[in-house]
Amino acid sequence: MFNLILFGPPGAGKGTQAIKIAEKFGWKHVSTGDILRAEVSQGTPLGLKVKSVMEAGHLVSDELLIEIMESVFVKNNAVNGFVLDGFPRTLKQAQELDGMLHKLGHAVTMVLALEVNEEELVKRLLKRAQEQGRLDDTEDVVKNRLVQYHHHTKPLIDYYKEKKLYQEVYGVGSIEDIFSQLCSVIKT
Repeated sequence: MFNLILFGPPGAGKGTQAIKIAEKFGWKHVSTGDILRAEVSQGTPLGLKVKSVMEAGHLVSDELLIEIMESVFVKNNAVNGFVLDGFPRTLKQAQELDGMLHKLGHAVTMVLALEVNEEELVKRLLKRAQEQGRLDDTEDVVKNRLVQYHHHTKPLIDYYKEKKLYQEVYGVGSIEDIFSQLCSVIKT
């Protein structure tokens, strides 16, 4: 089973590229953001629990995210690969993901990072907020999300580099050009 983590700051294009990669290789696209937003919109107990956290731009607890991820892997055990989009975001999540995957007889295969400068990220996120009406993408929340990313997620780079799983792809350009670069790096 090929387990790809698509890594990068909010607005880097992870969602767009993850969907394209999943379609091309026949893998399951897993977006924790999409899962959580669906729970919020459906008003489920989980959705109510995370709504205020998400609207403030904070991260949902590691324990809750691992529980969600394990459920996704168990329910989709017949697929030949996963594209994880937006997870893990912290070193603890990465370590717990490794433990959960090991328990299920799997491992992370590759981590691909989309590198995008901060000015471009803010521009993209504000445009997306306007186009999609995403309440969680106000300018203050965007800036807080980028601070959270730099504080919590950047340490993952060293973690995955040490495991020789980490590679970067420049995430600015046309969607097709970036997709082509990503595909050329993925070795199945």
